[in-house]
Parts: sequence; C-alpha cells; structure tokens
Amino acid sequence: MTDIAEKNDEVEDEADLETNGLLRTPEMEMTEIGAGVKEASELDISEINPANPHLFKEDRWQEHFARLRSEDPVHLNELDTAGRYWSVTKYDDVRAVDGDWETYSSASGISLGRQEFTGAIEDKRTGHQQGVTTFIAMDPPRHTEQRKTVRGVSAPSNLRNIEPMIRERTADLLDSLPEGETFDWVDTVSIELTTLMLATLFDFPMEDRRKLTRWSDIVFAVPGQGVIDSQQQRIDELNECVDYFEGLFEERRQNPGFDLVSMLANGEATKDIPPTQQLGNLLLLIVGGNDTTRNTMTGSVYGLNKFPDQYEKLMADPSLISNFVPEVIRWQTPLSYMRRTATKDTELGGKQIKKYDQVLMWYVSANQDEDVFENGHVLDVERHNADRQLSFGYGIHFCMGSRIAELQLRVLWEEILPRFKKIEIQDEPERVFSSFVHGYANLPVTVTRR
Repeated sequence: MTDIAEKNDEVEDEADLETNGLLRTPEMEMTEIGAGVKEASELDISEINPANPHLFKEDRWQEHFARLRSEDPVHLNELDTAGRYWSVTKYDDVRAVDGDWETYSSASGISLGRQEFTGAIEDKRTGHQQGVTTFIAMDPPRHTEQRKTVRGVSAPSNLRNIEPMIRERTADLLDSLPEGETFDWVDTVSIELTTLMLATLFDFPMEDRRKLTRWSDIVFAVPGQGVIDSQQQRIDELNECVDYFEGLFEERRQNPGFDLVSMLANGEATKDIPPTQQLGNLLLLIVGGNDTTRNTMTGSVYGLNKFPDQYEKLMADPSLISNFVPEVIRWQTPLSYMRRTATKDTELGGKQIKKYDQVLMWYVSANQDEDVFENGHVLDVERHNADRQLSFGYGIHFCMGSRIAELQLRVLWEEILPRFKKIEIQDEPERVFSSFVHGYANLPVTVTRR
C-alpha cells in the first residue's frame, strides 16, 4: 500500500466523519459560495474555479475553461473541504497526467475531496464505518488484478452476442414513443435503455432495475439539489444497496453465471474483499454503465438540435454514424474530470505540484482544446479526428466499458434514423448540479415519424 493510500484512514463513527470532512463535500461548499459567478471575462484568472457546479448547471463552463487553456492551463485553487487542487485543462497535459500513474496516483479517489464516494458505509463484518473504495481508485498491482476480473464483459465476442438484444430492445422502445406529444427523453429513452443494459450485465431482477438508476444517481449527487437531502440519506441508501447485492453475491457464489456479479463474487482478486470495496466496484460499474451512456444518449439528441445541419447530414448519409459516435462522446464528455493525487513533488506546465496535491484532469476542456480540435465547441459528424477524444480516459484507467457505450450509441442512432424525421427539443434541458457528472436531469422532446 502506498503512503497516499495510507492517508485514507478507516472512519470509526460519525464524529470522525465530521472531523475528516466527509459529511461536507467540495460541491456542497461550492453550492454555498459559488452561486452568482461572474462571466469569465469579468474575473481575474486567479478567481476562476472550474469545479464550481453552478457553471455546469447553468451551462456556462465553456468560457471559463477557454480562459484557463489560454492563460493558465495548470491552475491552482483551494477549498476548505478539499485543500489544494490543480486544474489541468490542455489536451497534452491531461494525457500526460493520465498516462503517469506512478506520479499521479488514483489511490486517494477519483473525485475532488478527501474520500472516494464521499460518505461511509458500515462493514457488517467489523461494525466499523468505512469509506467506499473501487478498483478505479487504486494503482497497480491491485488495480490490474481486480480490473481483470470483469474485463471479459467488453470482449469482442461478448459484444457480438449482446448486440441483437440491444437492437431489439432499442427498436421496441423507439416504436413505443408517442408521436406529437412532449415527453422526457432522459427518463423515457436514455435511462430506460441504459438500465435495461445494466440489469442484463448484472443479471439483476428486471422488476427492480430502477434501483440501479437510483443508486447511480445518489453516488455523486449534491445534497439539497433535488436527488438527496443529506449525506446521511446517501449513506443510508448505499447501505441498502450493500444489503441487496450481498444477497445477489451469496446466490452467485452458489450458482455462478456469466454476469458481472458472478465475476466479482467468484474472481480470485475480488471474492474476499470487504463489502464496502465490493460496493465500490459495483458502483463504479453502475455509474460507468448508466450515467455516462445515458447522458451521451441525451446529449446526442440535444447536440443535433443545437446543430441541425449535422442531423441533416446523418439523415442523408447514415454511414456517418460510425464517426458521429466518438464525436458526440467528445462533444458531450459525460464525466467532466477525473482526479489524481501527486505522489511526490513534481512539475507540470511550469507549475510546482506538491506531494499530496490533488490534480483534476478536465476531459471536458481537453476535448475542446483548440490545438487539437478545430472549433471544438461545434458538433461535427465529419470531424476527422473525433476518435482522439479523451472522454474514456487514457492509460491504465481507460474505460473498459467504452466499447459497450459505443455499441449502445451506434445501435440507438441506427434505429432512430429510419424511424424519425425529427426529434425536436421543446425547451432547454435541466442539467445536473455537478462539476463531475456532466449530464441532464430531463430533456422535453417531441418526435415526428417518417
């Protein structure tokens, strides 16, 4: 275990939680102090804080990042709940950090703050409160060993096997949509398709599949912003998640299948890990398979309404879907950033990074870097280098579910184009209050069939 990881001590009780700042997160702090932020042009560069969730809720983040890329691409901020953290906003710098796990560790978590999935869960074997951890918040060799356990789910042979099922479900859902009536694309299409996919991969009871949506939503939700009311509510509901999956784990230990729960319950590297770590791995797979894909599904509809000429190009030439998929993943960037923690004093972009400083790799900014993507703010279905997008990360933590996400998006649009002449948004979407998950709470639309 690295000394970085050793800084994440076990939490014994709620008093310790408060002492360690785990009941108050950076986004909760920014909720209080970050409202009413000025336009980027009105701020001194030192005043720009890209981790402010208000910027994303209000869809005003673009100019703030443009200024950072131009004037201060490795940018220092500090919060009471997080301490020092650097925002890395240029494409090449983000790749450099993501590709150097020895200097920039994942062992202290992937989101800004003092502990992964902030909040603590009771380990029923010890009675102690522990923070939730996951293999994405580990370094080799532990990361490698646990990742191996589940990577088979995205193997090419498995993708070929599941594509007909994805296509059938997608077609059935699209055929059921009401024509000429306003409905919420997020709940009706994006959440339903991704939740059906997750339930299949977990071999999860279909009648309870929306529990997966709920658990995914609460992981990074900011208390008081419509999803949960308090950190304690998050902890209570995640404990319910632990209990539910413990039942599934016990069942799959006795009767293993080819699903993700069976893989985790019986894999050599994962079968004996604590319940809180098992939960962390599950939440990683749930959030990775739900939040990110569903937000890109929604972003694809929103983006093609924002750039209607691109919808016309797709309609005229459906072969462009293969390039549209990585392009909309770039344009949407469903997770705004990932965090690393410096393992030693180092230098990046001419700035002196201190050991234990947090470093935020802003994928949402790198994906619009003008030095790599010309007119990066524009959705361009013919963009020649769309596949250079960094939404799935880079290096050892590259998203292992990327191929499943791409498959779901490709199938969705292959089934949309023959069915619908138009998918028209009826109002601006309600966006998620988060600087980590770059997503949508709802998007009202109408459809017109061919």
